[in-house]
Amino acid sequence: MKSRDIAVVGILLAIGAILRFVANMFPGAIVGNPIIALYCLAIILIHPTVREALGIGIVAGIVSMMISHSIFPPANLISEAIGAIVCVVLYTMISEKIAVAPAITTFIATCASGFSFILVCMVVMLASIIAVPTGTVMGFFLAVAPIVVITAGFNCVVTQVLYFPAKRILSR
Repeated sequence: MKSRDIAVVGILLAIGAILRFVANMFPGAIVGNPIIALYCLAIILIHPTVREALGIGIVAGIVSMMISHSIFPPANLISEAIGAIVCVVLYTMISEKIAVAPAITTFIATCASGFSFILVCMVVMLASIIAVPTGTVMGFFLAVAPIVVITAGFNCVVTQVLYFPAKRILSR
C-alpha cells in the first residue's frame, strides 16, 4: 500500500472515530457507527488487497473498541475485520457492473459487520461471560438487529454521496 493510501485510510478512520466519539456523547443506549462508512469509503477509493483490507478492519476494530459503549467492545475486532473483507471482496466483484456499487457494498459490509458483532455478543452472553441485557438472547437480537439495518442504510447513503467528491480529490 502506498503512503498516500495509508494517509487516506488514516484520515477517513480519524474522521469516523471523531464522529462516533461525538455521537457517544449524546444520551441513548445505541448509536450508529460512522467508522464503517468511512473505512468502506477508504477501501472503495484505494482498492487494497484482501490482506490490506483485513488490516484496515483490525485498525478500525481497535479504534471502535476503544470508544465504544456497547455491551462487549472487543467484538469490534472481529466485526470490523469481517466488514472490511466483505467490502473489498464485494466491491471488486460489482464495481464495474453497477453504478451505485459504493452504496450497495457499504450496505452489505455494514450488515456483515453489525450482524457478526451481534453474533459475537450472543456467543459471549450464552457463555455467561456477560449478562443478557434484555432478558433473553433472542430478545437482544430482536432489539439490536433493526439498528444494524438502519445504520447500514445511513452508511450506504453517506458513502455514495462522499464517493464522487472524494474520488475527484484523490485523482488530482
